[in-house]
Amino acid sequence: MTSKERATLMSMAQKMDPIFQIGKNSISPELVEALSDALEARELIKIAVLKNCGDDPKELAQIVSERTRSQVVQVIGKRIVLYRESKNEKKHILK
Repeated sequence: MTSKERATLMSMAQKMDPIFQIGKNSISPELVEALSDALEARELIKIAVLKNCGDDPKELAQIVSERTRSQVVQVIGKRIVLYRESKNEKKHILK
């Protein structure tokens, strides 16, 4: 991902609300599957890490991105933004 593409995605994510939350149970297989489905449908998603989650948001972002085969766009505070290009060519937000 180029820096220009990353900047575009960060700009788009700024207006988004988180659609998932990671809490004290951290990352479960069900969460990873739901995130993967959301990435396929939307390409760009925002995740909130709740205060009761003891894990570091940057580490969580790395783990989730590896398991969903996505890219970390940014981690700001307790917000994670992920991107994965959809397999459906009509849905590409960067093109």
